[in-house]
Amino acid sequence: MQTGISIYPGLDNSFEENAQLIDTASQNGITRLFTSFHIPETNISRFKAELGELLHFAHQHHMEIISDVSPGTLKLLGMERFRLSSFQLLGIHTLRLDYGYSIEEIAELSRNTQHMRIQLNASTITSKILTDLLIQKADFDNIDALHNFYPREGTGLSEETLVRKTAMLHKAGIQVGAFIPSQYRRRSPLRAGLPTLEMHRCCSLSLAARHLAAMGMDSIFIADSLPSDEEIQTLSRLRDKQVTLHAKLLTNDTLQIELLKHTFTSRVDEARDAVRTQESRTFLTDTILPENTKIRPYGAVTIDNKDYLRYMGELQIIKRPQPADKRTNVAAQVLNDDTFLINYIVPGKKFSFEFI
Repeated sequence: MQTGISIYPGLDNSFEENAQLIDTASQNGITRLFTSFHIPETNISRFKAELGELLHFAHQHHMEIISDVSPGTLKLLGMERFRLSSFQLLGIHTLRLDYGYSIEEIAELSRNTQHMRIQLNASTITSKILTDLLIQKADFDNIDALHNFYPREGTGLSEETLVRKTAMLHKAGIQVGAFIPSQYRRRSPLRAGLPTLEMHRCCSLSLAARHLAAMGMDSIFIADSLPSDEEIQTLSRLRDKQVTLHAKLLTNDTLQIELLKHTFTSRVDEARDAVRTQESRTFLTDTILPENTKIRPYGAVTIDNKDYLRYMGELQIIKRPQPADKRTNVAAQVLNDDTFLINYIVPGKKFSFEFI
C-alpha cells in the first residue's frame, strides 16, 4: 500500500510550509504527492510563482507527483496545447483526469509511450465507462484511480458507494486510492476537512486511515493543507491492507505481551463467536499461566492459558459476549471507537494490535 500528501500552491500554506511538508513526508517514507490545478480560491500569481519550484523539490525527494487536471488547466499553466511532454517537464508523473475528457481521449492518453500514468476519478466511475475504455483499447496497465474528496459537510461518499466503485475498479485490475482529512490544519475556504468518506470528516486521522486500509485501499492520501508531524508519522506506520486495532492492554505478563505484538491471520473456518487466529499457538515460547480470567465482552482479546491444554496460546477477539472461563485470560480490550473494525477481519484477513 502507498501513502501520500497533498499540496496546494497559492492557497493556504506558504512556500516554506509546503516545502517542509514534502521534506517531512519523504523522511517518513511517504512516496506520493497530490496537487490540483483547478481550485477556484487559488491565488494565481502565487500559484505560478511557487508551482515549478515545489514540484522540483518533490521530484528531488523521489515522490510520485499526481496532478488533477481539467481543460482549464492549459490556460492556468500558459500551455497552448495539451502535451504530455509539457506536464513531464514540470515533473508530473500521473495525470488525474477529473472531467472534460472523452473516453476516446482517455484511452489514447493511456497508450502513451512517455511513461506518463493516467488516473481515473474513482468516485464517478461506472461499468459503462470501464467497458467503453476496454472497447477503445485503453492500456489498463497504465491506469489507476483515485476517489474524490469532499470539502462541504454532508457531501462525502457512503461506505457502500466507495466499496462498490472500488470493487468495480479492482475487478478491472485497476488500483484505487482515497483521501482522509487532517484534524490539525484544514484547507480553506470551508475548513471542514477533505474526506472521501463522509464518516471520516471528524475522525482522527489514525482511525480514518486504518479504516481505509481495512477496506483494501491501495493508496491513502492526506488531503488537507498541513497535517501535523504526528499525523504524517501515523500514516507512515500504516500496515498494508490489514486491520490494525487500537486496544488497551490488560496484562503485565511479558509472554502474553510478546504474543500480542505479532501480526495474525484470521482462520478461514470462521467461528460464530470469535475471530480466531491461524498461527497464535505456533508463536508461543513458554507456558501461559491463568490470569484475569473474567467475563469476556465484545472486543475482548483473549489468550487461552495452560488449563486449556493443547489450546494454550489460542488468541481470539470476542464477537459475542461470553462468561468467564478459568482457562481463558482476557489480555486486552479493543477500544470502543475501533470495535467496528472487527467486522473487517474476514476469513484469511491479516490483523494486528496497537496498544494505547
